[in-house]
Amino acid sequence: MRIPRILALILAGGKGSRLGALTEKKVKPALPVAGTYRLIDVSMSNLMHSHISDVWVVQQYLPHSLNKHLANGRPWDLDRSHGGLQVLPPYEGAEGEGFAEGNADSIYRQKDLIREFGPDLVLVLSADHLYTLNFLDVVDTHLRRGADLTMVTTVVDEDPSRYGVVQVGDDGRVTGFDYKPDEPDGHLVTGEMFLYSADRLLEALEALHEERGRLEDYGNDLVPWFVRHRTVVEHRLDGYWMDMGTLQSYWTAHMQLLDGDGAELDDPDWPILSAQPQLVPARVAGSADIRHSMVAAGSVVRGTVEHSVLGPQVVVEQGATVRNSVLLDGVHVAAGVTLDNVVADVGARITAGRHGTEAGVTLIDDTGAVSTTEEFEFSAALPQGFAP
Repeated sequence: MRIPRILALILAGGKGSRLGALTEKKVKPALPVAGTYRLIDVSMSNLMHSHISDVWVVQQYLPHSLNKHLANGRPWDLDRSHGGLQVLPPYEGAEGEGFAEGNADSIYRQKDLIREFGPDLVLVLSADHLYTLNFLDVVDTHLRRGADLTMVTTVVDEDPSRYGVVQVGDDGRVTGFDYKPDEPDGHLVTGEMFLYSADRLLEALEALHEERGRLEDYGNDLVPWFVRHRTVVEHRLDGYWMDMGTLQSYWTAHMQLLDGDGAELDDPDWPILSAQPQLVPARVAGSADIRHSMVAAGSVVRGTVEHSVLGPQVVVEQGATVRNSVLLDGVHVAAGVTLDNVVADVGARITAGRHGTEAGVTLIDDTGAVSTTEEFEFSAALPQGFAP
């Protein structure tokens, strides 16, 4: 059997505005995860373990920290002479120049490069989801079913109206697709992993551009076109999947990691690889009390930490308490401060008397929703009702 030539296209250019302050100075795929990784490590590691070695990362918004982290693909063995990692920034001087106005438009602007590369299959991924998946299983489904598009689907327990909702027949063929519908039909959604037959993808891009003049998001034009005109099937992901695109889901995913019902990131047969700096192990003082938590290298804990994730070089002073929180790289929590259900941005310095908005901190309520409280002081424990 001839092995198909597969091109992976990771769309990493969005602003991630639903993550608030966390993405004001960095692109979403560069966001820290589990105290040790960056979000793009998930896609890159899944591709590496799936033996897909032609990987293009499409960038646009604040690419600098992401480029530094990608390290030319070295952590995933993609720094090679033939194939490997390529970074595709916005450009000018040729057809497709300028800034993309959606993820389908991002693909359209790369159509000439895709055609020149000559793949059989194009795997398009978003870089803001937490999951593990062998993409060769998706390829197998695609070839076995003779599909033009195979979309990875998953069932969500939450309100599905912020996703692409999928309807499928008993044979696994996709019969309907509604993008962020007001009244969703079921809880089966797309995981934003799409495997296209390359010739069909290029045909669709040209047809849609001729019909509409420009493309936007995949859910508005590209996927509906395939559902109407081509063979679309699902590949069901039964394991863990989380869209990390909101503060609520970002915090929830970390709480699930702590409770053992989140993503499996420490599987020795499928490790998540990263390009993190080498730091000394975390220092735990005699005054520290750490329970049910994850503490990254370079951190110093002298206070109390319960059910929380601490990123690299976080400092929790003696007399400070951190509960049910996610503290990103370099956060400093001073004595006398109590944090409950908090997400603290990189480098935040939290001292008594400061306000949450000043310190780069977001408060999560007991349902996991982002609080409407815009300012709160850290001079004492947070108000009643915010405990989990």
